[in-house]
Amino acid sequence: MKIDHVGIVVGSMAKAIDQWQTYFGYRQATEPVLNTRQKVVVVFLEKPGSLPVKLVEPTGPDSPVAAFARRGGGLHHLCFLCDELEPELDRLKQAGARVLTEPQPGEAFANEKIAFLFAGQGLNIELIDTLTRAGRIGSQRPVED
Repeated sequence: MKIDHVGIVVGSMAKAIDQWQTYFGYRQATEPVLNTRQKVVVVFLEKPGSLPVKLVEPTGPDSPVAAFARRGGGLHHLCFLCDELEPELDRLKQAGARVLTEPQPGEAFANEKIAFLFAGQGLNIELIDTLTRAGRIGSQRPVED
């Protein structure tokens, strides 16, 4: 497994995109993608030589991250890319991680499966086994490390 991206909860997608571009030199890599299951909109930002950032904005007060966004948002999760999601999920469960979301289609990943776990010590983990990003802008390819 390796870290694929960092998930950041934001109160305003437009403000967050501008901040990450202005402060840190990231560029918007995907159009906003609605995740109907988690009730959020996500946008991936990329910068050569750095991890991608996934901005996560709640779509309403019933989103699982709405209260977090109201408190100012911030680091929400680390996403790990693995060879195969299901065996890695099983391994992490056996190691003591608690499943928050069983594998389900992730709209930001063109409906490839994702899962969320809580690893303890305040650490939320997302698992994926795909490099696909829905809504990629133009013919951009992922930024290489």
